[in-house]
Amino acid sequence: MSDKETNLKEKLRQALASTIRVISDDLEIKQKNKDNKSSNKFDFFELDNLNSKIDFIKARAEADSSALKRKFSNDEIYKKNLPNNSNCKSLYAIAEKIRYETLGGKMLKGIEKNLKDNYSQMINLKRKDQLKTKEDVPVTEAFELYMLKNFYDIKLNSLSSKMLNLWEQDFDQSISKHINFLKNNFEDQNAYCSKFSKLLQDMDIFQTEDNEEIKENNQDEGQDNPSNDDQESETEDQKDENKEQETEASLDSDYDIDEYKLDEQLVDTDSDKQSSEQVIQKKNINDLNLEYKIYTTKFDEIIKAENLENADEANKLRKTLDQQLIGFQDVVTKLANKLQRQLLAKQNRAWEFDLEEGLLDSSKLPRIIMDPYNSLSFKKEKDLDFKDTIVTLLIDNSGSMRGRPITIAAICADILSRTLERCSVKVEILGFTTKNWKGGQSREFWNKQDKPKTPGRLNDLRHIIYKGADTHWRQAKNNLGLMLKEGLLKENIDGEAINWALSRLKKRKEERKILMVISDGAPVDDSTLSVNSGDFLEKHLKKMVKFIEDKTEIEVLAIGIGHDVSRYYNRAIKITDVNELGDVMISQLSSLFDSKKKLH
Repeated sequence: MSDKETNLKEKLRQALASTIRVISDDLEIKQKNKDNKSSNKFDFFELDNLNSKIDFIKARAEADSSALKRKFSNDEIYKKNLPNNSNCKSLYAIAEKIRYETLGGKMLKGIEKNLKDNYSQMINLKRKDQLKTKEDVPVTEAFELYMLKNFYDIKLNSLSSKMLNLWEQDFDQSISKHINFLKNNFEDQNAYCSKFSKLLQDMDIFQTEDNEEIKENNQDEGQDNPSNDDQESETEDQKDENKEQETEASLDSDYDIDEYKLDEQLVDTDSDKQSSEQVIQKKNINDLNLEYKIYTTKFDEIIKAENLENADEANKLRKTLDQQLIGFQDVVTKLANKLQRQLLAKQNRAWEFDLEEGLLDSSKLPRIIMDPYNSLSFKKEKDLDFKDTIVTLLIDNSGSMRGRPITIAAICADILSRTLERCSVKVEILGFTTKNWKGGQSREFWNKQDKPKTPGRLNDLRHIIYKGADTHWRQAKNNLGLMLKEGLLKENIDGEAINWALSRLKKRKEERKILMVISDGAPVDDSTLSVNSGDFLEKHLKKMVKFIEDKTEIEVLAIGIGHDVSRYYNRAIKITDVNELGDVMISQLSSLFDSKKKLH
């Protein structure tokens, strides 16, 4: 980042801090310093990733919203009226956020514009592959759209209207006749929150879940028949547990959630003395302890690409890929040749001459014969910068990659594989998706188990090995065509895919390890997000990437197709045209091989 950019972002940071102090009437708010030691800290939007107008709008809106929360939202009143049902808590948090943001909009037109611009932009960025039933849309997402439409007068587009339509009748039955009361009590937080809490808990969509929970508790009590003392101690434990859940369940990320306490997960005080591989292994065993739950893994699969389809179909798909290659081969091959020349140049042997020890330099012997007083000359081979290297390409195989993006990804993987192989660089090509839409067997199993609350990841993973690191390109070339297989691309759960790629890389003996992720945005699995918090998958991805970048020697770089992925990865490039993918992949690899040490 240039000094000019750094200065501009620092000025923006200071401007936002000043704005927050003025709006919130709290002049004691301080920026969190580099050591995170500020006692009265404010966590700003990630201004380091401010790369577009969209990011700028989001930064201003989030700063305004945080200030309004400090000004208009009393935490004691918020917690006093918090519903018991975990799903209700998430909707309750959204309702409270809309309340204090609406008050801010009435106070200053500039705030109203910032917030409305951000919500409109959020609506326009929504992507859904299938919309047929309620299960296709998380209830929290639908409720936010309902609140924006009815309380914030945001105009929905066709997709967001369709998403809301699946749930709108349920919301209207409980809320529509009370909308005027709620609007008239925006300034009375207690009246507004207590009313909303009751309305949410009385909703039919949550009644079944509450009844099932009560029934389960009664059954447990009947079976165990605990003593009164035990019941009292259990009640105390439940109170403590409920207090913890209250904090965790809030959808509004401002409620005391710290995303990055990863250092605490390394439980050994001697971990600094351990090798990075030992640390990684420990983290994997504990599944990184990142508040990330998986309901079941018994339906997941890791499959070799050749087992996805028969040989005849694989040949046909490879021919389709070869036809697509014709249009790109000249451009990408030139770039690949450039990378090849660079890598081979690094592998050339080089010698240091005129040394006092080493191997005898026979080219200097004639001068000894001519003049015996000349000293013997020795030579030694130089240490090469080029290290034994492996590159893993991890390719998003989600439905939104369908068409041109996945074709270009397959083409570039094919050409890079051949190029790097010629330079003695090992290449592994992996893909990640799910076996089914809507959760598959995992969700069916969850339904049979009476739908436990917040089950965690709720779909069947499919991780695909297109080419192993030790497999020659010729043996695996048909597999790369299988990325074009109809019906293969479904959902994307990025955090677990990266963990899988990491576990494969750490077993390798190569000295230098590079992970290149090709994706088109945020992780999405509707089945999982419909029964967990809206940022459940995204938080896991952020923490997984941060751990690799900070705690391992593996170099990670990401290419976002049509979407900025710099909020997840420190080293990230966004491309708007998939035709740029080959150029970007090769130039990024080229710059990595130019650098002598890991870049963050």
